[in-house]
Amino acid sequence: MNIKEKREHRQYPEQVKSDASRAPYERDYSRLIHSPTFRRLQGKSQVFGAGTGDYYRTRLTHSLEVAQIAREAARSLLRAHPEVSDEQADNPGLVIDPEVVECAAIAHDFGHPPFGHKGEEVLDGILDQLIRDRTKEAVKGLHLSPDEVNDVRARLRKKYEHFEGNAHNFRLIMFLEKRENVDGLNLSDAILLGINKYPYPGTLLKKGLYQHEWGYISQIRQDWGIPAGKKTLEAQLMDLCDDIAYSAHDLEDGIKAGKIEVHEHFLKDPHILRLIVEKVMTLEDAFWDNCPEEHIRYKVEEVLTSFLKVWNEKLPYCEFDYSRTRREVKAYWVSLFVSSLGVIDDGDWKKVTFVKEGQEDQDMLRTVSVLKSFAWVTMIRDLRVQRLQKRSEWMIQRLWDAFLDPVASKSIIPSDWLQRFEKDQAGPNPIWTWEHMVIDYIAGMTDAFAEKIYNELYGLKVGSIYDLD
Repeated sequence: MNIKEKREHRQYPEQVKSDASRAPYERDYSRLIHSPTFRRLQGKSQVFGAGTGDYYRTRLTHSLEVAQIAREAARSLLRAHPEVSDEQADNPGLVIDPEVVECAAIAHDFGHPPFGHKGEEVLDGILDQLIRDRTKEAVKGLHLSPDEVNDVRARLRKKYEHFEGNAHNFRLIMFLEKRENVDGLNLSDAILLGINKYPYPGTLLKKGLYQHEWGYISQIRQDWGIPAGKKTLEAQLMDLCDDIAYSAHDLEDGIKAGKIEVHEHFLKDPHILRLIVEKVMTLEDAFWDNCPEEHIRYKVEEVLTSFLKVWNEKLPYCEFDYSRTRREVKAYWVSLFVSSLGVIDDGDWKKVTFVKEGQEDQDMLRTVSVLKSFAWVTMIRDLRVQRLQKRSEWMIQRLWDAFLDPVASKSIIPSDWLQRFEKDQAGPNPIWTWEHMVIDYIAGMTDAFAEKIYNELYGLKVGSIYDLD
């Protein structure tokens, strides 16, 4: 197969006649946009809880904004780097196609559970605890060495796996979604790899994929000849555009909500600066490696000073209207970051990154990182956001408790999920354990639906029996 054929290949042959009026990636875009998973993003938290206001972003609006930024950035990079077109590239993974990048951006947050990152953390903690408990049960009364206990734990880890939003993303698009007579959306290989930010199995890296989905993804990577650990240019670009959107858009929401004040006293508050520095020091990004704390503090001060300067320059042009200024400042940062993108050599591969004078611009990477961290410490750590997260932790834990018993809970889990589970178990190589099926069911809920089921089960507010799940 040539590069174009490899990129457009799908895991399963299409059962319907090919739609000659639409290109393969147009069909993929339609499948993503019309999927129930995409619609559910409107009910999933971005920073503030979904439904807390009609202004703030949800996972849906965030995904659409990332897709728009990514599509425009891809077009710009194609003009500047014709070598990444499918006509000139020498590997399917070294192509940048605006349609593919847009599809990858649309789908990049499909796997987020209810209540944002807190939901992800709780679901993973539940599986960790399950593995610890089952390990204790398995070794009880046996006189095993530490290595033998570790072997038991490793077998249970392989059985129950873990929970992670990026891995669940692929579980949705390659298994849980339904199309024709196959599991998943049967997307083009280029789009699957464009979504794959962490090209590893979950056994190697926590953010990696579950065994079932990694089986096919690793096969495509091998067929394409992608070096171990490297991402396609489209996945790299989508990931960067996600960071760009976070750094600019979450700050806009924070200013609107009054959590961030744009004046000297707030932006030079020693407490805020210390929180941002502490957050940056927890990050694992390579561009912060070996950076002393005093250098991080200097960079944080520089970025916040620059943010205030841009704000003060835009304010008079916007007739001192804060609403207009918020939008113009957001647009300034997005434009600055996108215009700095380029493609450089990366050993035996290529890299999409911020580029200055032909080299990777680490200073720009750090600027994005500081703005993301600024948004994080001023909003995620906000009192009311923390209360919402604590409440969501209790809800998810108790939903798990209600659904855990495969006999008692069969009357309260939707019949289509039960049928899907039975079909899976009847196959030669089952994908699910009951426990991970329950995790996948909870992970697919919107914030409001999770709260509705919680209230029905635990009696805080009983819904009508005519409500449809």
